[in-house]
Amino acid sequence: DAPPIFLAVGCGSEIVLVCPRVAADDERAATRAVCSVESPESQDENIAVWEAGDGGNVMRRVRVREEVKRVQWHAKGDYLVSLAPLANTRAVVLHRLSAGRSQAPFRRVKGRLQDVAFHPTKAFLFIATMHHVRVYNLTRQVLHKRLQTGCKWVSRIAVHPQGDNVLVGSYDRRVCWFDMDLSMRPYKVLRHHEYATRSVCYHPSLPLFATCSDDAAVHVFHGRVFNDLMENPLIVPLKKITGRHGVRDHLGVLDIAFHPTQPWLFSAGADGDVRLFADA
Repeated sequence: DAPPIFLAVGCGSEIVLVCPRVAADDERAATRAVCSVESPESQDENIAVWEAGDGGNVMRRVRVREEVKRVQWHAKGDYLVSLAPLANTRAVVLHRLSAGRSQAPFRRVKGRLQDVAFHPTKAFLFIATMHHVRVYNLTRQVLHKRLQTGCKWVSRIAVHPQGDNVLVGSYDRRVCWFDMDLSMRPYKVLRHHEYATRSVCYHPSLPLFATCSDDAAVHVFHGRVFNDLMENPLIVPLKKITGRHGVRDHLGVLDIAFHPTQPWLFSAGADGDVRLFADA
């Protein structure tokens, strides 16, 4: 059977679930089947309201209480998490597509929320505040670990595909690599950018990671994680990409993302351009 295909777009206080036009007919049918599930009557509308789509590419809308800053998918594709920092106790909301249901798992989260991410294989949720990254066990509903970044203001986090290593970018120009099997403090602190670090990301299948900044530069690194717990991660700078994005209102490259299988990197700049960098 063809899998459903979704794009999740945060727009104001809504999460819009879109089936892209490139989807085949059987993929579009599978997507509509998932979106046809009615929300249960027990759904708390103070957390989220599920609405039908427009009959076209918009399959469904989910309204939350405040403006959505981040939307992240779980690796299995049935769950996504939204972050609306101004929504207080409902700032972090988990949404399940196959059930048409949303829940707010935390009564209170300490600190100013910056980013959120799923663990790729375990029921863990990473929540970044200005100074720390907390790892919560969703099954037991307890705090599992707290990473001490030493940063003045965390901007973005990324979780390694194997789940035991975490990248943390900060507005004070740092990028911290955490090996959670080793310590709750950074294994390595990188200071390659001249201005605020806007985003960090791992490649889903290759030993690569990248960072971007308001200096309009993108740095690409080799980052290998070993199965032997006695061997530390290997980090090697590979490429500094400059001159491709302009600076607008003191903002440079705002976001980056790797292709899921190819060694290709997408970057989005404050100059309004989205660029693709590929191997020669």
